[in-house]
Amino acid sequence: MDVLEFIANNLFNEVAILIGVITMIGLVLQRKPVEDVIGGAVRATIGILILFIGVDVFVGGLASFQAIVSSAVGLDPPESTNTLDEFLGTHGSDVAMIITCGFILHLALVRVLKTRYVYLTGHLLFWMALVVAACLVEAFGDLDRWQLVLAGSVVVACYWTIQPVFIAPMMRKVIDSDDWGYAHTSSSVAWLGGKVAPLLGDPERQNVEEIKVPRKLSFFKDITVSTAVVIGVIMLVAVVFADQDVAAEQAATYSDDINTWVWAVIAAFQFAAGIAILLYGVRMFLAEIVPAFTGISLKAIPGSRPGLDVPTIFPVAPTAVMVGFISTTATFLILMGVFAAFGWFVLVPPMIMLFFVGAGAAVYGNAFGGWRGSVVAGVITGFSLAFGQWAAWNMLSDTAPELATLADPDWYLMILVVLGLGEAFSGLGGGAALLVALAVAVVFAVWLWTVQRIHRRAGEPVTGTESESELAGGTNEE
Repeated sequence: MDVLEFIANNLFNEVAILIGVITMIGLVLQRKPVEDVIGGAVRATIGILILFIGVDVFVGGLASFQAIVSSAVGLDPPESTNTLDEFLGTHGSDVAMIITCGFILHLALVRVLKTRYVYLTGHLLFWMALVVAACLVEAFGDLDRWQLVLAGSVVVACYWTIQPVFIAPMMRKVIDSDDWGYAHTSSSVAWLGGKVAPLLGDPERQNVEEIKVPRKLSFFKDITVSTAVVIGVIMLVAVVFADQDVAAEQAATYSDDINTWVWAVIAAFQFAAGIAILLYGVRMFLAEIVPAFTGISLKAIPGSRPGLDVPTIFPVAPTAVMVGFISTTATFLILMGVFAAFGWFVLVPPMIMLFFVGAGAAVYGNAFGGWRGSVVAGVITGFSLAFGQWAAWNMLSDTAPELATLADPDWYLMILVVLGLGEAFSGLGGGAALLVALAVAVVFAVWLWTVQRIHRRAGEPVTGTESESELAGGTNEE
């Protein structure tokens, strides 16, 4: 138990280390010289760290933005009878066990079923395991540890295996290759955005990256400049309506002497700088992990690809990233007002999710419907996050309701599935949690069999069937 918990806490929860180890293993399996192995592993690790530095830089701005917006609309977040910290205090070690056992089972499923994509988004290994554990405890109370870990491991392993597969055909169009898969819990809205987008726009004629703008507005073609300008305007407007004490408190986190209005502008610049740093880190670690993973595809899990985090697609359409963030945030803020007016629920603007999830969905929307697709994907995401937060807060009220305000859309779907099955099996005794896991596994098997048949008929690659010569040559003709 101690060994498994150590692996979960120090490998899967440390994404930079995980990516570095995977890169090193891939290069060793290709029998690369020691200098290439060490250099590649270190560069991949540093690339992830640079990415997270960028995230930290602009997440600070998002947190301030969230506080300012909440103050501007005059709403307080809902209260709960239990907290996430309390749940982790009693079940944190169970979550660690679910991560480790679930990931081992996931690797086995990819290897045996040839589902191609290995889920390597480390922090989402933790969060999905936590969501599933909370759902099982919510449905069945305090289970025996072995039941909770076994049931949770099966459920998360099936999700980590399914998720990159079902969106793979779209992902190949988004990045114009099959070098890596999309392993992120925004996949449901990205998929839905990609399906709706063609009804509204043409990705060839209306590509958001190729929109012509007047010469005097040409600076908007630079994603760093446009980000700073757009976020700056939003921050200044929010400060106008916010409680000035709240605004001053947020400004003081930067400097005790700074003027609130000056701070709002600097916060926007920091946000843009964070995006620039993030994109640099993405390019750096992709340059190492993608070719290194060929070794794993050749030797350990034939035909496999790495499933990677949502920022890996941001360089494909950086303007769509901003379009998605803006349309998602605008939709969510409108729904905040609607919910408040009808007294339904006090929504908390989850700025990190509004950015990452909205941006990822918008990149998909742009790939299938141009700028209109990006906008509608953001709108879909805003609706998903708002109504999902409302529903999930009440559904997890006895375990970890704060998960509702931290959630991505796939979390909400998982909550509905697990708690729905839990309700169906609630009268079947102590083994009901295992029946939930069995039901998920059966659905997974049927779904995978159906999808693979459909993709084979369409001539689309889903299983790892490439020859070693194709992988060694790095071909992406499929």
